[in-house]
Amino acid sequence: RGSWLDFEFDPRDALFTRIDRRRKLPVTVLLRALGYENEEMLRIFHDINTFHLDKEGFVELELVPERLRGETLNFDLLADGKVLVEAGKRITARHIRQLQDAGIEALRVPDDYLLGRILAHDVIDAATGEILARANDEVTDDQLEAFRKAGVESLGTLWVNDLDRGPYISNTLRIDPTRSQLEALVEIYRMMRPGEPPTKDAAQNLFFNLFFTFDRYDLSAVGRMKFNRRVGRKDVAGTGVLYDHKFFSQRSDEEAHRMVAQYGDSSDILDVLRVLCEIRNGRGSVDDIDHLGNRRVRSVGEMAENVFRIGLVRVERAVRDRLSMAEADNLSPQELINAKPVAAAVKEFFGSSQLSQFMDQNNPLSEVTHKRRVSALGPGGLTRERAGFEVRDVHPTHYGRVCTIETPEGP
Repeated sequence: RGSWLDFEFDPRDALFTRIDRRRKLPVTVLLRALGYENEEMLRIFHDINTFHLDKEGFVELELVPERLRGETLNFDLLADGKVLVEAGKRITARHIRQLQDAGIEALRVPDDYLLGRILAHDVIDAATGEILARANDEVTDDQLEAFRKAGVESLGTLWVNDLDRGPYISNTLRIDPTRSQLEALVEIYRMMRPGEPPTKDAAQNLFFNLFFTFDRYDLSAVGRMKFNRRVGRKDVAGTGVLYDHKFFSQRSDEEAHRMVAQYGDSSDILDVLRVLCEIRNGRGSVDDIDHLGNRRVRSVGEMAENVFRIGLVRVERAVRDRLSMAEADNLSPQELINAKPVAAAVKEFFGSSQLSQFMDQNNPLSEVTHKRRVSALGPGGLTRERAGFEVRDVHPTHYGRVCTIETPEGP
C-alpha cells in the first residue's frame, strides 16, 4: 500500500527513479532529499583509490593489486627493480599474484595515470580554504598543478572501469540539477504536484508522506520479509515503511528516534541501489517475474480491508468539511458523522468487484480452473490486453497445473 518507487538505467548508464510512474528524476535527487551529499554518495557506491603527491613531483598509488587486473598501463610496471609488465601489455591474474607475492604496497606512476580520473571528494587549499576541485570532477593538468602548489598531499579517486565497476552514480551526479537537500525536495514536489507553488514545509511533508509514514505506506509483513531476503539481510522482520538511517536521524519526533535506535544505520533505498548496480556490473541474478515464488495471493480479507480504509478516509473528509462550516459548534456527533460512505464502499466491493462471480460448478476441475482464472485476473492482475506470451507459457513452478492448455484467461 502506498506510492511505487521504481529505479531504472538509461542507455548512458545513469540511474533514474520514478515515483508513481511519473516523469523520471536522477536517483541522486532522491538521495539528496534523504540528506546525502555528493561525497557520501560516491563513497557508498564506489571503491576509492588513494594517490599521494610527494615533494619531488612524483605520484604514488596505494596499491591494491586486484584493482589493476585487466588494465593496460602506458609505463613499465616494476617489482623489486625488475620489469614485471611491459608498457602496453594487459595485466593478467598471474601478474596480480606476482605483485601480491612481492608485497608491494605503493606504486610510483606518471602524472598521465592520474589525469582524467574522477575525484571522490572536494580538494581544499588548507591555507586559504579555497575549493580547488569538487567531488566528481575529472582531474586535469591545471588542477594537478594547483594541488601541488597548495601542498595537497593525497587524493582519493573512484575505482571505475568498463568491465565490472561502472561509474553509475558518478554519471548520474553530472545530470543532477540540484545542489542542496531543499532543492531536491522542491524538485520532487514539482514532479508530484506540477503547477503548485512549492514551499519548504509543503515539500518536506509531501516527501515524508510518500514513503515514511504508516498512514500512507505499508510494505506488509510478507513484503518486508521478501524485501529483506532479496537485498541479502539476515533478519526477515522490520518496519512497514521505507527506512533510511540518514533521513530518520535528521528528524526530531519520537517515532524517528525509536526507529533509529531499533534499526541502526541500514537503508532500504541504498540496499536496492547496491543490488541494482551489482546486477549491472554482471554480478547477481535478475528475478523471474513469472516465478510463482515472486507472486503473492491477495486474500479477500486484505482487499476488503483496503476498501474499508478508503470508506473511512471519505468519512474523515466529510467530517472535516462539516466542522469547518460556521454552524459546527452546536452539532452533535450523530449529526457530524455519516457512515454511508463506508457502507457504500463495502457494498460496492462485494457487489461489483472483479472477484464477485458465480462459481463455475459443473465439476471439480472447472471449479479449480475458475478460481485460478479469477485469482490471475483480479484487481492488480492481468488484463486481456497486457497478457503477453510469457504469462500463457507453462512455467516450471506451474507443475501442479491440471491442464497445460487452459491459460489463466481461459482456453
